[in-house]
Amino acid sequence: MFIASHAIAEGAITRRQLRSLGYRRLVQGVYADPGPGLDHRLRASGVALLLPPGTAIGGHSAAAWHGAPFAGLHDPVTVLRPADVRWAGPRGVRVHRTVLQQADVDVLDGVPVSSPLRTAWDVAALEPLGTAVTALDAMVRCGSVAATDLTARLDGAAGEWGVTRVRRAFALVDPRAESAPESRVRVALVLAGLPPVPQFHVLHHGEFLGKVDLAWPEAKLIVEYEGAHHFDAEQAARDDQRYAVLAATGWRVIRLSAADLRDLDAVVCRVRDALTP
Repeated sequence: MFIASHAIAEGAITRRQLRSLGYRRLVQGVYADPGPGLDHRLRASGVALLLPPGTAIGGHSAAAWHGAPFAGLHDPVTVLRPADVRWAGPRGVRVHRTVLQQADVDVLDGVPVSSPLRTAWDVAALEPLGTAVTALDAMVRCGSVAATDLTARLDGAAGEWGVTRVRRAFALVDPRAESAPESRVRVALVLAGLPPVPQFHVLHHGEFLGKVDLAWPEAKLIVEYEGAHHFDAEQAARDDQRYAVLAATGWRVIRLSAADLRDLDAVVCRVRDALTP
């Protein structure tokens, strides 16, 4: 990873080689070797090469270092800057002006990123609710930040920028979620007044039948999110067998895939209909 103008000035590479050797542009002026997988964290690392002193990668971008690598390749890289630093960044960078203390910044893999607790606050304040809770679930689940730390951070936070959004997001955090799609579906259902039990253990006459993503035990209803690996032939056969056992004991299963995440309102309607007597 390198700043093109610096590499050319130092004679490490020519402009022709930059164009012909397959180097990938992360943001304007910053390139990476052809080898590494291109993702949001790599783009954020590229942006970090351009950062002036006193700034840091933050928000959803920093969450990639704290157990929540969910920002998309083409999502803007979030940078935090204090008021006395004038920097707009290249295209593809979202600069957030804020108060940034030294204690708010860690250097990880050579990149200045906001600390876990500061990242949690900014994700909750800057991102849509479902996106924020998805990242926060993962951060708490992996131990980057504790749920008690989130609660404590809100003590005395009245009047701080974004506190209303932060309070709402923090209240929805549940580290039992085991995937980003599961978190997104759960948040949509909770907001619709249909709160499920995450990672529910299904028992039948004391026999353990399995752990399911989301459940309404009294209604014997289950929602399962099936990622790409569930469409492998062997895994699909195991899933079908498991769901047949659940159905035989009176459970109903709503199976979701990535396509369903594009219309969570429709998912909510399906669940509501299934829960309506």
